[in-house]
Amino acid sequence: MLQRLSDIDHRAWAEAATPVATPERLLIVSDAWHPQVNGVVRSIENTNRELARIGVDVVMITPEGFRNVPCPTYPEIRLSIASYRKVAARIEAVRPTYVHIATEGPLGLTARRWCLKNGMPFSTSYHTRFPEYVAARLPIPQSWLYAFVKWFHNAGSGCMVATPSLASELKQKGIHNLLPWSRGIDSTLFRPQPLEENPFGLPRPIFMTVGRVALEKNLPAFLDLDLPGSKVVVGDGPARAELQKLYPKVLFLGSKFGEALAHAYSQADVFVFPSKTDTFGNAILEALASGVPVAAYPVTGPADILGGNDAAGVVDEDLAKACRAALSSSREEARALALNYSWEAATTQFISNVRLANHRGRTLPRND
Repeated sequence: MLQRLSDIDHRAWAEAATPVATPERLLIVSDAWHPQVNGVVRSIENTNRELARIGVDVVMITPEGFRNVPCPTYPEIRLSIASYRKVAARIEAVRPTYVHIATEGPLGLTARRWCLKNGMPFSTSYHTRFPEYVAARLPIPQSWLYAFVKWFHNAGSGCMVATPSLASELKQKGIHNLLPWSRGIDSTLFRPQPLEENPFGLPRPIFMTVGRVALEKNLPAFLDLDLPGSKVVVGDGPARAELQKLYPKVLFLGSKFGEALAHAYSQADVFVFPSKTDTFGNAILEALASGVPVAAYPVTGPADILGGNDAAGVVDEDLAKACRAALSSSREEARALALNYSWEAATTQFISNVRLANHRGRTLPRND
C-alpha cells in the first residue's frame, strides 16, 4: 500500500509549484526523441511548445546528430554512442543557465557526468519505470536497477514525478528531492464527437486501448477479456505482428495522429488501460477529454487521475469488471475531469522545478 506524503513533503511540493521568474536558457537532454512515439516524447514536445509561448529559450540535446545504435530487445529505440567530449562540447556551446536531464540513457548519463564535473546543478525527471522494463526483457534483478535509478537521480537537485503515489514509491526506494510535474491535455483537439452507429464497421460497445504495442503495456490482460461488442487497438510497436496473429478478432488500426487519433478516441465506449508500469498515462487524459470513460487497474497513473471518481471511469483489480462498470460511467464527467489538466499549468510547474533545483544545487550541500 502506498504511504501518504508527509507534511514536509506537501510543503516542498507547494513551494515547487509556485510560479517564479522565467529561465534564461534551458538545456533539456533526452535520449527519447523522434522518431520514437511515446509519452516521454509527447510530454517534452508539449512542454517545449508552452515554454516557447512564454519566451523561454530551450535547447535540446537528443540522439539526433550523434551516432546511434538500436537498443537491444527494443530496436525502435536508438541509443546514442557519442563520446563524452562531443556531448560536453555541445553543452558548453549552449552555455545553459539551467540543465534538465529527462532520461537515464547514454546522453543522460553523459550530461549528468558533465554537470557534476563542472559544478552545474541539474534537475531530472522520472518518466519510465526503467527497472520493470529492463527486468521484463533481461535477467537483471529489479533491486540492482533501482539502485542505478537512485544513484542517477539523487545526484541532481530535483527529480520530477507525475503523481503523488509515484513520489511515495520512489521515496520508499531512497530517491529524494522529488518535485511535482503533472501533465496536460489539448482539450481542443481531443473532444467529444458525434457517435457513429458502427464505428470502424464494428458492433458496439467499443473497448479501445491506445499506445505502444509492446510487452510492458500488458495488452493481453485486455485482449483476453470476455467482453461484449468489439476490441480496438490503436498504435504500433514491436509486439503488434505477434498480437495480431494471436487475436484475429481484434481490430488493430496502427498508429494515428492529430484529428485521426482524436476521432478514433471519440468513438470508443470505454478506454481500457491495462498497463501496470506507466508513471502517468497521457492516453488516459486524451480519452477522458474525448468524453470516454476509463477502465484500468488501481495503479499509479489511472488511480491518481481518476481519484476514486467512478463517474468518469473505474479502477479495479478485476479489469473485466472495471470495463463493464465503465460502460455506465458518464461521458460528460469524463470530459469534465480532463479539463482539470492543462499544459500551461504543467509547464508552470516544470519551470518552477527547474528554478528551484538550480537554487538548491547552488545553496545546499549535496546529499547522495
